[in-house]
Amino acid sequence: MIVNTEQKNLIKTARITGLWYLMMAITGILGFMVFHSQIFVSGNPEQTLTNLVELESTARIRLLLEFVIVISQALTAVWFFKLFKDNYEWEAWTLGIWGIVNALAIMISAISIASAIGIANSDISAVEDKVLLIRVFQNIISNAWGIGSLFFGLWLFPMGYIVIKSKRLPIWLGRVIILGGIGYLISTVIHYAGIDFSFNRFLTLPATIGEFWMIGYLLIFGIRPNNGVKLNGNLK
Repeated sequence: MIVNTEQKNLIKTARITGLWYLMMAITGILGFMVFHSQIFVSGNPEQTLTNLVELESTARIRLLLEFVIVISQALTAVWFFKLFKDNYEWEAWTLGIWGIVNALAIMISAISIASAIGIANSDISAVEDKVLLIRVFQNIISNAWGIGSLFFGLWLFPMGYIVIKSKRLPIWLGRVIILGGIGYLISTVIHYAGIDFSFNRFLTLPATIGEFWMIGYLLIFGIRPNNGVKLNGNLK
């Protein structure tokens, strides 16, 4: 069956959404998992201060990556809204708004990183004052990402719901994404409740699987036709 113009446009929108999502994932891995630990040492603001001064260029790369995470997260949310708004308006609004909240949480982290760099390289003479301020900004960065996990999980619920309801992407993809959202919420609550649960970090594993699955599907297949019609001779 020949794909009509509307379906072609939707596939294009889906692939652009996937590109923004991929950019967010890559910069998130580079920024938070690769560069962050090179500068910000947990529980050691003195060493963090030293790193911010001696490795200032690396710290600024970390900051710029945070900028890209914020921008790509916001654009991912907007393009998801564009992709689903015609048939699932309420859910699409929820997905878009909660995705923007994610971007705002990460923006708080970016502001704190920029402030920490500025304080570390400022003319403040008292090292103790710098260390205290760095400790404060470190805690804000950590908690912006930590508490932000509530919405990292929440935005997966409307995403998964739309996938399951529309059947325009694999149903099991939607189920895994919703399971990932539940995992994020439980993991965040456990952490901030002060509960010592050694497997806590594994609760977000379904979200990681689901989000990379979503990225791959959007980039490779785009989105199925609205009524389950075969696309290029195959039902994806």
